[in-house]
Amino acid sequence: MPGAHALVLGGGLAGMLAASALSAHVDRVTVLDRDRFADDGDRKGVPHARHAHVLMAGGSRALDELLPGLTASLLDAGAQHLGLPNRLLVFTQAGWLPRLDEAQFVIGCSRALLDAVVRQRVLGRVDLVEATDVVGLLGDHARVTGARLRDRATGVERAVDADFVVDATGRGARTDSWLTALGLPPVREERVDSGMVYATCLYRVPPGAGEGFPGISIQGDPRSSPCSRGGALVPIEDRRWIVSLGGGRGGEPEISPEGFRAFARGLRHPAIADFIDAAEPLTRPFGFHGTVNRRRRYERLSPWPSGFVVLGDAACTFNPVYGHGMTVVARQAVALRDGLARHGARGAAAERLQREFARVTDDAWALAVSQDLRYPATIGPARGRLTRLRERYLDRLVLASTGRPTVTRAQLDAYTLSSPLWKLMLSPRVVLGALRGPGRPPTTDAPLTEDEWRVLARVEHPR
Repeated sequence: MPGAHALVLGGGLAGMLAASALSAHVDRVTVLDRDRFADDGDRKGVPHARHAHVLMAGGSRALDELLPGLTASLLDAGAQHLGLPNRLLVFTQAGWLPRLDEAQFVIGCSRALLDAVVRQRVLGRVDLVEATDVVGLLGDHARVTGARLRDRATGVERAVDADFVVDATGRGARTDSWLTALGLPPVREERVDSGMVYATCLYRVPPGAGEGFPGISIQGDPRSSPCSRGGALVPIEDRRWIVSLGGGRGGEPEISPEGFRAFARGLRHPAIADFIDAAEPLTRPFGFHGTVNRRRRYERLSPWPSGFVVLGDAACTFNPVYGHGMTVVARQAVALRDGLARHGARGAAAERLQREFARVTDDAWALAVSQDLRYPATIGPARGRLTRLRERYLDRLVLASTGRPTVTRAQLDAYTLSSPLWKLMLSPRVVLGALRGPGRPPTTDAPLTEDEWRVLARVEHPR
């Protein structure tokens, strides 16, 4: 698109990745955001930034495809490569996954580090306008031609024309009202709300814990608990652990040091509590409530205006406990780049892109809502017979993964969004492995080495 101008609404991770994808296809990209950016620290516009974040293997590969060497840059800055299931140890509803050689991985780091590294790679190719609110879209029901902006300091409004507009304004997006103001019909919205509340605390890694010291994930069990309660301890940069504990409606964690430790001790396994008892807390616990799964079905809106797409949290938010949000955004940015290369940005290209973004979202959405709906306190659609039958199969799959490596690896492939979810349901090897079961009783002892146990046992932090 020679001479074209693209406008990206929102300068978070989704916006910066979208700007990177656009920069190969237009002459000028402008990113605008309501915040002012700093080289470090968490942005007000990302209210969940201080809690545990992981980048799944599928997202890491997408970032490297879009911004070559990005994962290496993160690791150079202190991010942690956590192999699955050898370094991030997972206690499923059926027991611990075996500590096999690495099958997949996640990247552990603070959200501030990830955003800063991405921003450094992208800003040299785009223009950034800070402290600016989006108050509406320009155009009509057939085509979006720009946006109306308001300077946060002066209150002055202005119109900015663009040949292509990407909405990446995040969880608080007002996209649906902007589109109805242009004459489009209301968009259908789906919501599944488990009432999840998070509490998070940062810790200093105890002395003696080497570079490969593991992280822990303890998952809830919908078969034995009316509310989802679990947690994750994730090694991040600067020799720190970020520990996020969560509980659904009726089982929320307390936001106090004593309550935080008691909640960790009351999880289905005490491993996280054992770890933090050996570590020095660097912060008081802090909370987060915005965990509703919400999906706005823009791909089904007809007609769809040309020159406009919506991605990231502006279109779909997930319960953060499943850790898929950043990976979905990275894969959508790759889809944006590839879609523009195939179709350009004229005519029906935006409608095709919006449908592709939805396809990228489908697996993560299915994983999140199918699990949340199993808890009786969750607010959402009723589960039918077919859903309950599928749940029984997936329970069998989880059980088999505790002792059958073929199933373990297939489940990790799906969980890290490295392979399609349908393979868990249709692959003959996986189905046969699920039917055969684990082959031995699942272990309830955390799969730590003797050296790792010694680190936890010998360090005592005074309360």
